Amino acid sequence: MKGLMQDWPLLVPTVLDHACTYHGTREVISRTVEGPIHRYTYIDLNRRSRKIASALQKMGVKPGDILGTMAWNGYRHMEIWYGLMGLGGIVHTLNPRLFADQLIYIINHAEDRYLFLDLTFVPVIEAIQDRLDTIKGFIIMTDDEHMPETTLENVLCYETLIEQGDEDFSWPKLDENTACGLCYTSGTTGNPKGVLYSHRSNVLHAMATNAADALGLKSQDNVMAVVPMFHANAWSLVFSGPMAGANMVMPGALMDGASIYEMLEVGRVSLTAAVPTVWLMLLTYLKETGKKLDFLERVVIGGSACPPSMLEVFEKTYDTQVIHAWGMTEMSPLGSLCTIKGGLENLKVSEKAAIKIKQGRPPYTVEMKITDDDGNELARDGKAFGHLMVRGPGVARSYLKQEDEPILDEDGWFDTGDVSTLDGFGYMQITDRAKDVIKSGGEWISTIELENLAVGHDDVTEAAVIGVAHPKWDERPLLVIVRTEGSSLSGEEIRAYLQGKIAKWWLPDDVVFVEEIPHTATGKIHKLTLREQFKDYTLPNV
Repeated sequence: MKGLMQDWPLLVPTVLDHACTYHGTREVISRTVEGPIHRYTYIDLNRRSRKIASALQKMGVKPGDILGTMAWNGYRHMEIWYGLMGLGGIVHTLNPRLFADQLIYIINHAEDRYLFLDLTFVPVIEAIQDRLDTIKGFIIMTDDEHMPETTLENVLCYETLIEQGDEDFSWPKLDENTACGLCYTSGTTGNPKGVLYSHRSNVLHAMATNAADALGLKSQDNVMAVVPMFHANAWSLVFSGPMAGANMVMPGALMDGASIYEMLEVGRVSLTAAVPTVWLMLLTYLKETGKKLDFLERVVIGGSACPPSMLEVFEKTYDTQVIHAWGMTEMSPLGSLCTIKGGLENLKVSEKAAIKIKQGRPPYTVEMKITDDDGNELARDGKAFGHLMVRGPGVARSYLKQEDEPILDEDGWFDTGDVSTLDGFGYMQITDRAKDVIKSGGEWISTIELENLAVGHDDVTEAAVIGVAHPKWDERPLLVIVRTEGSSLSGEEIRAYLQGKIAKWWLPDDVVFVEEIPHTATGKIHKLTLREQFKDYTLPNV
């Protein structure tokens, strides 16, 4: 017997409809590429999203068509997301930090029909347009006054196009499993892979991240999505913010500390989210200027591990709660968030700090376990570490155009490629990527833990650890450091600093200092490049 409830599909445009109806005067505040800060309401966002959907339909765009965007976080980008998804199309977010060959590959692989471009990225696409096989035209996201001279063919002006649309456009009826978003993995090895989100997966994921023990967004919040919309669904904020009725603050192209601080103040931001490298720039700016975070209550840190020193500065110096998070493109993307659960409120400060540096607990809709190399589930004791496996309605079951290549085991579990622990309270902690963990004498050494400890030194700006070949132990850790400006920190000093904080056999065998550590297109340390750079490195006493 089936229940007698309405079959109400979970569709992305219903999120915007809700925001417009019940929180219509709440604002979207954007730093534009043209310069000025732009403000309008959810009522305006809804009206213009319907207009761009209508205009695209008149151009011949139909349900199932894939259109690319290469754009910063801003109000026009939000309009495209809601408008195209509402039409039944698929938004393919392009990461401008990818190499040209990768961009060409994913645009052609996705078979994008049109590209929406912020002014910043017109030259990027001009350089590769002759190698794009399926593109029919380009829509530059600006007004007539700021339209650039360009060699792109079949170019349209966004503001001219949107005026051709009908603001009373009705969203078509769609199945909730209809595809609506496409994001490619960063592809550190091999070609990037396409993760195809559905309306259902996006709405469920936004609801899960809005739970009180997750992001806990509410209509009184002012939320700034620093994490780019081209980076794994902007961690759901473009959906979960309007769903809660929160003001949205979109920082645009400027990611330096001073610019981020300005938008925090302009938007009176209460919650924001980004990778550690962004917060490092902000904290440096705050230290240099003596300014405070007057409104910021919560900061979400993910993408790579949050150094304990960063967590301590936010919470002790600026009275801002840190929510450590973890996820993947394949998970829509948030898989866990770290907040103190009921029953643990009375722990000592040091004990709470030890928990908060973990990646946290999965919200409802995410299941999680760890296994050994043979697939046997390991104990949830906070000590055993193994392959992190996940499943849930926001987790990919296959990659685009690779449906016949299974990525799940027979029970539906997806191998994240991370190595982690799970404790008895449900908190997960990443100890490494499976491909990055150092195997020394049959034992595993966590590069992430070593990096976090090294960054805690006042003279270290950034640190990375890789394994280097050793004739007796197979691999030993090499610590690569970017010193703070003006520092004369030595290898012996940093090794002495680490002594007593880790097992003696975990101590790096050597330390090298560099001007810069390579990063991936999503801001993570590029271990593959580092290993290539130091492939012939010989450790002392070898």
